[in-house]
Amino acid sequence: MSTNSESDQVIKSPCIRHCCLDGDDVCVGCYRTITEIMDWQKSTQSEKLDILANCSIRKQKHDSLYP
Repeated sequence: MSTNSESDQVIKSPCIRHCCLDGDDVCVGCYRTITEIMDWQKSTQSEKLDILANCSIRKQKHDSLYP
């Protein structure tokens, strides 16, 4: 049995210690919602990957609005 399986890998928090919520309760540092931040530790690997994908989309949208 392998200990390096994908399900065993730790997905690190995207937090960059630049925590400040915008008007939509989205962190301007990591682009997670307040709910995603609070639920991170109890989220499954799959949920964390979904959160990271949503963060990427939010960042792209932000960067296109505020170049």
